Formats: sequence, C-alpha cells, structure tokens
Amino acid sequence: MRSLTAPRRDPAPSRLSYRLQRLALTPMVRVAVRRGLPLLALLLVLAVLLGDADRRAVLTDRIADLRMQIQQRDEFMVHEIRIDGASDLVAAEIGRALALDLPVSSFDLDLEALYDGVARLDAVSRTDLRVRPGGVLEVRVVQRVPAAIWRGPTGLHLLDADGARVALLPRRADRPELPLLAGEGAERAVPEALRILDAARPIAGRIRGLTRMGERRWDVVLDNGQRILLPRADPVPALERVVALDAARDLLDRDVAAVDMRNPARPTLRLGAATALRLRNIKLTELGVD
Repeated sequence: MRSLTAPRRDPAPSRLSYRLQRLALTPMVRVAVRRGLPLLALLLVLAVLLGDADRRAVLTDRIADLRMQIQQRDEFMVHEIRIDGASDLVAAEIGRALALDLPVSSFDLDLEALYDGVARLDAVSRTDLRVRPGGVLEVRVVQRVPAAIWRGPTGLHLLDADGARVALLPRRADRPELPLLAGEGAERAVPEALRILDAARPIAGRIRGLTRMGERRWDVVLDNGQRILLPRADPVPALERVVALDAARDLLDRDVAAVDMRNPARPTLRLGAATALRLRNIKLTELGVD
C-alpha cells in the first residue's frame, strides 16, 4: 500500500546556495554591500537632482548664501587694524598700503598680499600680520633705523646701516646728527663708511661728510675744505694714521689742502695755496731769482 505523506525535504542547502552564502561572507562582498550600495544609491540620487540645470542653479545659490552667512558672522569680521612698532608717519604709510575698507570678513583677507604690501615699504625692515580674536588685524613691524644721509641724484635719502633706503629727507637740517654721504655708489658702501666715521671720532666735529670717488674709495671732507684721500683697501688704518698725526702735530690745523693716503706707504701732503706760494717765493729767493 502506497504512503500518502509527502517526502521529507532535505534541509541541507543546495550547492549554489552554499556558494552564494560563502561569497556573501567574504570581506570584499561585505564592504561592497555595506558601503558600495549606499554610495551608489546616493550617486544616483545626486545624478537625478543635478541633471536638471534649474536644480543646479538653486543648489549653487543656496550654498553661496550659506557661505556668505557664515563668513559675515560677527566673530569672523575684522573691525580694527592695530599697528605696533611703527612711528605715526610709518603707521600712516602702512595704512595706505593695506587699503582695507573695514569692517571686512577675515575670509576675504589675502594676508600674503597684505604682507607683501607692507614689506615693500622702505621704512619697514620686518613685519608680521595676524588676525587676533576680537576682530583685530595686528601688524607688527620693525622699522629701519636711519644711520646716514645719502645725497643722490634725486635728492637726500635716509639710509640704514646696511644701505637700505628708509625715506626721502626734505632738508639736511632736519637730521643734523646723521653723517652725509655723497657720490655715485655711496649707498652701496654704507657699512664701510660707518666704520670710517667711527675711526674718525676724534675729529668728528670737523667732518662735513664722506664722498665716494669713482665707486672705489672715500674722501673725508672737513669743514675748512680739507680732504683726506683714503685708499681703496683698508681705509680705516690709513685714517687712523692721519688722526694720530693730527693729535701729535696738529696736522689738520695747518695750511694743508689735502692729506693723500691713497698710497699708505707714501703719504702726501697737498699744501694750501698761500703756503705753497710762500714756499715758492722762498725757493726763488734761495736761487737768487727776483
């Protein structure tokens, strides 16, 4: 007699089902399902949304508005410029170089361009720009210190100890305490000129200035028109010899037009016109010439 009950189903998975289950457990497939499918779905949604030009324009406008709202928040606005280390005159020049219309968002500030504008000023040696909390743009500067006056083709210029230009000087009388340099190339030899002036301290009260001769050497010009012609090499020791002679023999108080030290081994005195004439008359008298 045939049984009427259905045959029992084998609970074991089929070969295909088993392989699919094992494949689903591999790390690559698990990552693809957990991350790849959501990303693909997101990309499809974005493609549908951005596929329309009107939707793209609306989205772009909303992003721009949101960005503007964030940038214009009060905590990101610069309301004040604080300049430290500069005189009133230099601070005014820095303000003109920055040319900022306050208030301005800190996101709109090009600090690199502002730095370049301040650093290019003649009177500024070093500078640093920072946006501080409270809406303050802080500008710290180190000014160049004038060490000499150079009489150049375009007028009087203040130079620092390295020869860098500091500012234009309207009148020599405005800075009488600074030494005067003249001659082509004098602005490129300021350190040497300052060493010469330091060696000339004993006669500093009589020095009118230094003149650069042929862009190679210096002449020291004194108040009575006398000149000390210094050599191209080692001018300081040569000047020290002249200063020592003046201290011992009052050399510069005599009728001497110039002391030529261009050849330190053979110093030469150029006499004044009156003394030279007297010596000539004495020579002629000795020779019996009327």
